[in-house]
Amino acid sequence: MILISLILIAIVSYLLGSCSSAIISVRLLKHEDIRKHGSHSAGLTNVYRCFGAFPALCTLIGDLAKGVVANLISIYIIAALIPIPLDNMTIGYISGIFAIIGHIFPVYYHFKGGRGVLVSASILLVIDPLTFVIIIPFFIIMIAITRYVSVASISSAVLYPILTFFLHFYVEKITLQESLTHTILTAVTGILLIYMHKDNIKRLINHTENKFVLKKRDK
Repeated sequence: MILISLILIAIVSYLLGSCSSAIISVRLLKHEDIRKHGSHSAGLTNVYRCFGAFPALCTLIGDLAKGVVANLISIYIIAALIPIPLDNMTIGYISGIFAIIGHIFPVYYHFKGGRGVLVSASILLVIDPLTFVIIIPFFIIMIAITRYVSVASISSAVLYPILTFFLHFYVEKITLQESLTHTILTAVTGILLIYMHKDNIKRLINHTENKFVLKKRDK
């Protein structure tokens, strides 16, 4: 029964994650394929750079919503109907990993999607708001300092598991076993996000990475 519950959580989360808000928003609003423009990434930054603020806003809302929905279904429907001996945070992290995998490798779009940063943020919003209210300002500050969204994303991915363990074990007084489990799962998420920025890392090294400019561009 435990295995059935985990499989259902993985499948539902992956399928929801595979709904690419960037691809859908740009296709509906601009009749274009975002993967053929800019950095070819189906992500928020590329949508903003190539098609402006409104499609980016739709992408933002959609990507946040699917992570939230995947978590809520996993925790309050699947795990409630088929109980498993895991705390809600652990279930949420597992659901989140598969939602991120779906976002990165969407089954509906030939397994070519975005980098998963927004989905990760939405997971935090649901299951770990304390970490969310710390790491999101950190992300924004890093963009303001460096002008690189990729640097902010990579830095946040590195901070994510470290902050998770510190807050869970020392601040929220969660047991060591659960805190370590949460840290391992967030580390998996962080590694996945960093890996998906490998091209950005190469461009940063070569000084060819595009800086973030707060300016609307219409097409």
